[in-house]
Amino acid sequence: MTLNTQFYKRLALGSYFLLIIWLVVWHFFLTIDKNTSTLFTLLLWIVPILLPIRGLLTGKPYTYAWTNFIVMYYLLHGLTAVYAVEGEQFYAAVEILLCVGLFTGCSFYARLRGRELGTGIRKLKEELLEEKEAFEAHKNNKR
Repeated sequence: MTLNTQFYKRLALGSYFLLIIWLVVWHFFLTIDKNTSTLFTLLLWIVPILLPIRGLLTGKPYTYAWTNFIVMYYLLHGLTAVYAVEGEQFYAAVEILLCVGLFTGCSFYARLRGRELGTGIRKLKEELLEEKEAFEAHKNNKR
């Protein structure tokens, strides 16, 4: 694994674990008006972010890629809270910052590690060129 890839993995994992800690601190200790039960808060805010933990720890590029879908849930929450929740703008800004770090780390790690492992998505131009060469070779063999 290259240094560049390792950097993005560390960025993703650091942001991931800090986001989990921040969500617990924010929703269980810093929020004064708690309108939801503890179980509901756990199910809504903590369980979704824990879903990809195994794949992230083992370094699977595919897990890093789909983790971004989960990150968007938290990013949208942070953006909404910055605008709509009075007194919690700072908390939401921290969530947004951690989400951006996680999204960036996951995206680049998945791309770079996928290329290193040879599992990256190839460009359509490369696919078409390979098909054309195979077709022409087959056509020339028939002659």
